[in-house]
Amino acid sequence: MNQLHGTIRKMRVTPTIPVSYRLPIGDSEVDLSPYLGCTVALEYSGKIFCIECGKRTKKSFNQGHCFRCLRTLASCDMCIVKPEQCHYHLGTCREPQWGEQHCMQAHVVYLANSSGLKVGVTRGSQVPTRWIDQGAAQALPVFEVRTRYDAGLIEVAMKAFVGDRTDWRRMLKGEPEMLDLIAERTRLLEAAHMSLSAQGIPSSEQGVRLLADACPVHFSYPVLTYPDKVRAHNFDKEARIEGMLLGIKGQYLILDNGVLNVRKFAGYEVCLTHG
Repeated sequence: MNQLHGTIRKMRVTPTIPVSYRLPIGDSEVDLSPYLGCTVALEYSGKIFCIECGKRTKKSFNQGHCFRCLRTLASCDMCIVKPEQCHYHLGTCREPQWGEQHCMQAHVVYLANSSGLKVGVTRGSQVPTRWIDQGAAQALPVFEVRTRYDAGLIEVAMKAFVGDRTDWRRMLKGEPEMLDLIAERTRLLEAAHMSLSAQGIPSSEQGVRLLADACPVHFSYPVLTYPDKVRAHNFDKEARIEGMLLGIKGQYLILDNGVLNVRKFAGYEVCLTHG
């Protein structure tokens, strides 16, 4: 029986067919492909270490941070969830250098189909990782802009006509109905025309570029069987999680007795065994 021990982080992905997943645990990165169809066990030691400062913490915030880092890091600010609230240009960013590296960079506004059509925002450097982390079956970049704030303004205009969230339970129950993302893009741009025009979008002077020639991207995931009902495992309630690994999608391990959101428990010290 093989055994690995250490803190876990969000899974690393490679956009192969199907997507390849590696689990960072301690100093190792474990290829999870050979684990499919096998019984695996993850046992939580009761210890949590902040993924930013490394200090032990009694409680995890914002997917792996201690309370101090939650309150002080720009990466934990509300504008990360709501990019239209980015305040770098106002001179109030918690960490201006971090803002330069992450927010004042090219961003993409996209459409994706994970549990149905949604609009989203991500840094250009995070394409296609962001789509895979959401378990998207399809994705289509729509706009490229200079900053996260600009992307957020476009997202706000478009989400009046389309959702901006993934229903993770629905995403884990199977593949969504395939959509004509080109047609959906046309429909949404027409619907949001007045809102976008009020902001002068698209405008090359603002650094906003409509990606009219972009083509949809498709993803498949290493899933043997999707569950009929989705039950979420939680290390805070059960120290040992054991079951047959039936698939991986988004940032979830799909076991025969429930699913585990690996990203949610980043920084938890875990012992992984399989055999």
